[in-house]
Amino acid sequence: MKCNVGKTEQIVRIVIGVAIVFLGVYYRSWWGLIGLIPIITGLIRYCPASDVLGISTCDIKNK
Repeated sequence: MKCNVGKTEQIVRIVIGVAIVFLGVYYRSWWGLIGLIPIITGLIRYCPASDVLGISTCDIKNK
């Protein structure tokens, strides 16, 4: 997988994902599991949706 998530976007994704998971736990809702998506894409620095759209915020040049 190519890197297509930059460092700043990675931090934002993880923070937003943790907030969504926290709200899901707080309100005892299964919707909090949706927060795992931005956490995972932030950790692996790859987003399939961004790849399909041709968007990359990653500084590293992919080979």
